[in-house]
This record gives sequence, structure tokens and C-alpha cells, in this order.
Amino acid sequence: MRLIKHKTHIDFLGKTRRKVALTISVLFIIASIASLVTHERPLELGIDFTGGILLEVGYPEAADLVSIRNNLAAADFEDAQVQRFGADTDVLVRLPPQDGWDPDELREELRSTVAVGTPGVDLRRVEFVSPQVGKELTERGGLAMIIALLLIFVYVMIRFQWKFAAGAVAALAHDVIITIGFFSIFRFSFDLTVVAAVLAVIGYSLNDTVVAFDRIRENFFKLRGVSAEESMNTSINEMLARTLITGVTTLLVLVALLVLGGESIAPFSIALIIGIVVGTYSSIYTASATALTLGVNAQDLLEPVKDPDLIDDLP
Repeated sequence: MRLIKHKTHIDFLGKTRRKVALTISVLFIIASIASLVTHERPLELGIDFTGGILLEVGYPEAADLVSIRNNLAAADFEDAQVQRFGADTDVLVRLPPQDGWDPDELREELRSTVAVGTPGVDLRRVEFVSPQVGKELTERGGLAMIIALLLIFVYVMIRFQWKFAAGAVAALAHDVIITIGFFSIFRFSFDLTVVAAVLAVIGYSLNDTVVAFDRIRENFFKLRGVSAEESMNTSINEMLARTLITGVTTLLVLVALLVLGGESIAPFSIALIIGIVVGTYSSIYTASATALTLGVNAQDLLEPVKDPDLIDDLP
């Protein structure tokens, strides 16, 4: 067997490492699904999905959260969630939908309630979302993910071959389940920005996977006399520097966004950070390993050649 030279030669797709990677992936997926199934509320859905009222309030001094909760309870705003929003002077208030609400009257009532005994309070933002709108957003968000996965399967199947397409979709489903499971386990707020982040993760992971598949296809024809496993290992090693540089530079930006972007952007940043880490892992192990398990080889990528002379000779 000829010696293949490249900068690194890590046996990513050896049988032992594939089994270890599969075990790790299965454990994470089981933990994610178990959390989604066993919790009374699978996700801490934000106001975008549940409906309700969101207030962003600025106080001249450090806010007393207990006093704010008591004032809201005394004004018959039950089940109010009050939390700090970045600085000690910034507060975020979430309220469930109110029966027979009038937005203008409710806005003024909330303004006076959160400002009781504290002059100079700034009601910066008030958002009203009806339960029906929240239900529609939930359905459309889930539908968007399903459609994205189906279209990706078709795209990869047309560009490469169905075994590669199965690997790509397996990797993307792996990324989506683990990212959503992370939010379920650690009870982070799940809102429309997280759905946008998950869709961005699908695009990022797909890009990584397609680049790797392009190199694998190229090496299938360039590296004669080597097994599919070795050819795929060589391709991944050749792409390793590019994959790591892209992932690390993206993570640096996202960590800065998480630290400096404030409370409202935190769920979006967390979803992207988790998704990119998991997506980089899955493009190496899940996507390529699935295609290899399905028996992909160079012959799968050859287009059938029609010989006119042979056709003419047929009876």
C-alpha cells in the first residue's frame, strides 16, 4: 500500500474511534431526549412562543427585585418573573397573558406599578404577544427545521450520493437534538433568536460537511489502491487545519458576543457556541462515519457511461 503524506495523520475513522464517537453521540442524544420528555416543561419557552408581556425597565439606582415582585403581586399581576437584565439598574419583567387586556391601558398600569415609590423609572420596552401568535410561531419554527433538513438531504443527494446525504442529515439531526437538549437540561430561555441560531448552526454544519465531502470525493479518485476508510481519513486530516481555524475564530466572536452583548442576546450566543462545537465534531465523526458505515466508495460516485455502440448491438 502506498504511503500517503500529509501534515497530520489522525485515525479519525478507525473502528475503535468510531465506536467511541458513536457512544458519546448516543449518550448526548439520549440525555437530550430524556430531558425533553421527562420535564413538565421541556423548554423554558420565551414570550415569543408562550404569549404574554415583556417589560424592560431602567431604574436610577440598583433595583430591589423583591419589592418589584411584591408591587406586581399587589396589582394582581400574578406569576410575574422578575430578573436583572445586565446591570443592577436594569430589570426584565415577564408576565403571562392577561385576560381582556387593552395594550394602552395595561402599559400605563404596568408603568405605575413598577415605578411605585421610585421616581425616575424608565420603561424602555413593552412587548405584547398573544397566545395564538405564540402557538403559530412554535409550529412555524418546528416546520422550518424539518423543511431545512429535507431540502438538505435532497441537495446533498443530488450533489454527491444518497449515502453522503444520509450522513449529512444524520449529522444535522445530531446537532439540532443536542443543541435543543442543552437548553432543556440547563433551562436556558428558548425564544425565536434561539430558533434562528439553530438554523444558522444547520447552515454552518452543512458547510463544514460539504467541504469535507468535496475533499473526500476528490481523494476517492486521486488516491488509487487505498481503502475508503483511509481515503476519508486522509481527506479529514487535510481539512483539519481549515476546520479548526474556522471554528476557533467563530467561537472567539461568539464568546465576545456572549460576554458583551447583554442578557437579551445571551440565548442566541449560547445556542451558536454549542451548535458550532457540536457541528464541528459531527462533520468529522457523524457525517463521514455514517457514510462509511453505509459502505460508500469511489464506485458510488461514478456516473454510468452509455456506449452508443453497445446500445446499437443490443437485440
